[in-house]
Amino acid sequence: MTQPRTSAVVVRAEVTTDAISAAELAKAVEHRAAGAVVTFDGVVRDHDGGRAVTALTYEAHPSADAVIAQIAAEIAARPGLRAVALVHRVGNLTIGQTALAVAVSADHRAPAFEAVRDLVEEVKTRLPVWKHQAFTDGTRTWSNLA
Repeated sequence: MTQPRTSAVVVRAEVTTDAISAAELAKAVEHRAAGAVVTFDGVVRDHDGGRAVTALTYEAHPSADAVIAQIAAEIAARPGLRAVALVHRVGNLTIGQTALAVAVSADHRAPAFEAVRDLVEEVKTRLPVWKHQAFTDGTRTWSNLA
């Protein structure tokens, strides 16, 4: 008798300085038993709080890779999921570049959408990454600080 699958495969969970792509993660999580592949592509926008942003820098605590791996593993343990990929970029980013990419494959769409939403929210809540934004007026601010 075959043992039931207890957890989705985490194909990627990391913090990187390299460019990232939600489309590439979607390909990485493809599974022949999956009826849904859902992605999130969090890109750097040109405004924040009514102020124009020119660029930003993300910095991570040394524990960030372990934290993102833990988040991915927790969500991957849910029933009905097939594969999970979760990547956050650090370093200097410009407007339009991807800062956070997520992809999940699942047997059905509802668990895939829920998993992607929860992965994003857990990253925002738990990942020790800080954002230093530059504004058009020459000022800079940090956010996501404890």
